[in-house]
Amino acid sequence: MSDAIVELRNVTKAYGGVSAVDSVDFILRRGEVHALLGENGAGKSTLTKLIAGVTSPSSGELLVAGKPISFSTPAAAMAQGINMVFQENSLVPSMTVGQNLFLGDERFFNRLRPLYIAAQQFLQSLNFNVDPWAKVSTLGVAKKQMVEIARAVRHNAKVIIFDEPTASLTPEEKHHFFSLISRLKGDGVSIIFISHALEEALEIADRITVMRDGKIVISDITQNFDRDRIITAMVGRSLSKDLHEKAVRKPRKPLKKVLSVQNLSMGKVVRNTSFTVYGGQITGIFGLIGSGRTETAKIIAGIAKRKFLHGGETKLGDQSVRYSVPKAAVRDGIVYVTEDRKMEGFFDTMSIAENIGIGYLTAGFNPGPVVRMSEIAKVAAQWSSRLNVRTINSHARVIELSGGNQQKVVIAKSLVQKPQLVIFDEPTRGVDVGAIAEIHQIINALADEGLAVVVISSYLPEILSLSDRILVCQKGRVVEEFNAETATEQNIMFAAVH
Repeated sequence: MSDAIVELRNVTKAYGGVSAVDSVDFILRRGEVHALLGENGAGKSTLTKLIAGVTSPSSGELLVAGKPISFSTPAAAMAQGINMVFQENSLVPSMTVGQNLFLGDERFFNRLRPLYIAAQQFLQSLNFNVDPWAKVSTLGVAKKQMVEIARAVRHNAKVIIFDEPTASLTPEEKHHFFSLISRLKGDGVSIIFISHALEEALEIADRITVMRDGKIVISDITQNFDRDRIITAMVGRSLSKDLHEKAVRKPRKPLKKVLSVQNLSMGKVVRNTSFTVYGGQITGIFGLIGSGRTETAKIIAGIAKRKFLHGGETKLGDQSVRYSVPKAAVRDGIVYVTEDRKMEGFFDTMSIAENIGIGYLTAGFNPGPVVRMSEIAKVAAQWSSRLNVRTINSHARVIELSGGNQQKVVIAKSLVQKPQLVIFDEPTRGVDVGAIAEIHQIINALADEGLAVVVISSYLPEILSLSDRILVCQKGRVVEEFNAETATEQNIMFAAVH
């Protein structure tokens, strides 16, 4: 086809005899936004990595602008105008934002001041509020994602592949990002857009392709799709009832007070915030980037330290506590499930059992100096089964799992510690719609068992569907509390920005 910029013909990619992509035909047209959807493990990332030169097909043909081509490296694909923004960032953490933006495009002699001025102007043109002088290692997940996007756009690519680009962006930042996509499309750039937020695909895509089990199930213009048709194609059945179960049940009533926070402070990020968490309930916390919600959770869990003087008070039950390391919080029954599973949630080269076993050992359940591997294997198998962790074999490394199954391993590693308070930070970030329903069921089950559960999320439908009560953070403190029965997206967002 004359308007095809990228085409895959009968492409297969197999790993160890298992096909991640199986006999796929795919076309990306010039100036098109093409949404690629499917559950984790459906083959989306593998397909796009074939296009971006990260890996090579086992069989089949790749054509760019109508000509057969084979990429040996991502650099070879970039030379042909194909760039990919990965879900897990590929920035150099020890370098600054400006240096990362110009990485690979340096002159023989570089003057830093002009480089940073150029980086600042470029970031501002994209409406991305990121300091070009900041080290990448100091940035949060959302701002790292902005730098990844900016770096791809700066290369003037003909094709840009976005893998979960909005997973950690605020609604305002998503608006700016969608405006950027419209500008790129107007300039003739072709875009492949991978997202688990189906509403986003329906909003910005010209065409939608759905994958399942390594094959393309359906591909059509966006006007012929709605949310339920996409979900049915992805998982083989409708999940609308599972994802909106909260709409047909009343909020749980609180049991005993588990946690109370009074005037908690940490620098300019957390400022005199106060709230209470009860057992048998899910307390949802919503806030925009910079609202202090994650930092507050990390202070409670012993990952970050509050002010030494006038830092406020945290009570677990009736006992005042102050943790300097997470291990002490875990021993008292507080666990934090991180928003950044790859960097903070698991050891990627270890197996599922080894990762869950580390959680078991941290909680002190292995008496004596000798680690009982048989006991750890038994416990890991129980939790893998309970959370339905799916893998090709029992010895698979966690890095080889899909995003949803990686998240389940992180959750299992936390729950094996037998907590009384569980804090979930963005529990379904970068997770497919089928795994979202499963993770929501896990969270609901914990509250039904009487545990105190906190869910931090930037996705308002998730907050509304899960929470029994909702706290809104702004500028480092809780500014509003809502009853889940009467809360709406409009009044929650109003409280978050005013």
